Amino acid sequence: MSNIGLIIEERAANIGNFLVGRLLPFRQKRMVGPFAFIDHMGPATMGAGENLDVLPHPHIGLSTLTYLFEGAIMHRDSLGSEVEITPGAVNWMTAGKGVVHSERTPGWLRDSSKVLHGMQIWVSLPRELEESEPSFVHIPAEEIPAWEMQGMKVKLIAGEAFGKRSPVPVHSRLYLIELKSDKPRLFSPGDELYGESGLYILEGEVCSESYRFGPGKLLVARDSHLCTFAMGTKTTVYLFGGESFPEKRFIDWNFVSSRRDRLRQAKEDWIERRFPEVPGEREYVSYPSLR
Repeated sequence: MSNIGLIIEERAANIGNFLVGRLLPFRQKRMVGPFAFIDHMGPATMGAGENLDVLPHPHIGLSTLTYLFEGAIMHRDSLGSEVEITPGAVNWMTAGKGVVHSERTPGWLRDSSKVLHGMQIWVSLPRELEESEPSFVHIPAEEIPAWEMQGMKVKLIAGEAFGKRSPVPVHSRLYLIELKSDKPRLFSPGDELYGESGLYILEGEVCSESYRFGPGKLLVARDSHLCTFAMGTKTTVYLFGGESFPEKRFIDWNFVSSRRDRLRQAKEDWIERRFPEVPGEREYVSYPSLR
């Protein structure tokens, strides 16, 4: 029996003035471990005057992880954080009981041609931390653990695996791992992975049990301990997953919670403008009218 339990294709989604490839949630698989949402942004080439402008919008009950391959994004939030993220670094924002943020092309790039390429990820919080105080942490690229293993370049973007721990302050047991191979290689994690596991193919090709898979596919494993696969030439993949929570998580727009009534309260609070504001920002994203 194949260890691949589900194959998910990227689906186009609009996040304001920018199209992304959505991977999670999926109707047959809402979460992988604590990972509730994954968008692949780009690669998008934008000319002078064409810019990313995601207006202030709210979150509850989750942590957001932004990781770029190319380009730059200016993050501003209701905590007063104002940080530019560049390739290889991590922006980790924990919403807890509520936070608001915007994401825009930095000022120095707005009148130039540019490329934007990266990933936006939501990680659900344990139930006891869903109403915690919001926080924001920026981890520079040089602080992300990186090493070579089985002939491949490895980065532990978040979480813990292979006896290493990322400095990203996660709130549950999980992992987000980048694997890069210039030549065909066999990757075998042994017993290092745990919980549920997913594999996203950014570029190149992966072969598992005589099946070949190309870019833009997310493969969900039946058993994280059986995640051996072959990497093709010039292949980059992202392994992610971890321990699932005992309670189900519900998603409404930008809100995640183990309680449906909390989602209704967050919706009402946003419509009534009870969330904190992002300093210097006046516009905001309205709650979708069809919900």
